[in-house]
Amino acid sequence: MNLAERIEAPRQPLPRATDALRPATAAAAAVEADRGSLDVVLALRHAGARRLKLNYELVGPAGAPVVFVAGGISAHRHVAANALDRCPGWAEGLLDAGRTLDPAKLRILAFDYVGADGGIDAPIDTADQADAVALLLDALGIDALEGYVGYSYGALVGLQLAVRHPQRLRRLVAVSGVHRPHPYAAAWRALQRKAVALGRLQCADEQGLSLARQFAMLSYRTPEEFAERFDAPPDICNGQVRVAAEDYLEAAGAKFVARVTATAWLRLSESIDLHRVDPAQVGVPVSVIAVEGDRLVPMADAVELIEGLGGRGRLRVLRSSFGHDAFLKETDRIDALLAGELFGAAARRA
Repeated sequence: MNLAERIEAPRQPLPRATDALRPATAAAAAVEADRGSLDVVLALRHAGARRLKLNYELVGPAGAPVVFVAGGISAHRHVAANALDRCPGWAEGLLDAGRTLDPAKLRILAFDYVGADGGIDAPIDTADQADAVALLLDALGIDALEGYVGYSYGALVGLQLAVRHPQRLRRLVAVSGVHRPHPYAAAWRALQRKAVALGRLQCADEQGLSLARQFAMLSYRTPEEFAERFDAPPDICNGQVRVAAEDYLEAAGAKFVARVTATAWLRLSESIDLHRVDPAQVGVPVSVIAVEGDRLVPMADAVELIEGLGGRGRLRVLRSSFGHDAFLKETDRIDALLAGELFGAAARRA
């Protein structure tokens, strides 16, 4: 029985960029871009069949190899500025001209995660996301992805895709994401969810979500970065002590609540902790990129994944003070790793 049923796939072409809607670079303006939505019924693993909408963005020349790019739980279909949307995407620098993921040479596909609109208040599994990716590929007429690049939550979805639909991708690059959540990281997320729940009890949803995001920022980054950026004496404001990092944390919280609903964040946060994959069942070559100092995905877990993959796995290590957020901050170094793992000699041999 199919896990998902396509209802309709309207692919209305959007208007070309105008003076009021101009991409950030001339190179982006010259690249073909398509954006659309797909109405589906998807059989969720823990919540039964649900009617939902899959929103996608596909950028690059027709006929070029397709690479799927997926980020953390707050990422979305708009990866970088293009002819349809001049606004920066969540991974802007990685798609610049000359990069490994240059959309002038590849077709870059991304989508909004199932539940990202807050429309599903029920448990969502990473397996559900993988099934949604497979359904999207069917609708777009894409037999197989040349590669899948997943960061954080996107890496978890990629691993599920490689288990449930291995014929749909040739190679997976999993950055800061492995086969199971670490108990320490799960505890962090559980406390963040309690902050949201407390906010709801106080009729202060945004304040609770903002506080959860601020907690999360401490797990995404490292003590070394905070020591470098915020090593300053505290201030006393209105009789209360305020430390140097508080402005940064509060700004991150305010930015987050402006674009993410509490329900969406809660359910996708839970989804990380529901994630489980047996590495022995992964059916494609996998490059695992681990970051030293990542407090959410320890190096030992990346090694355990590689051992479980046997000859199908390859481990690369990135040293960065940005910890779990290194993918978003270390653009040059991540690009160099992607070049080798997607299209380098090791990938060709695999």
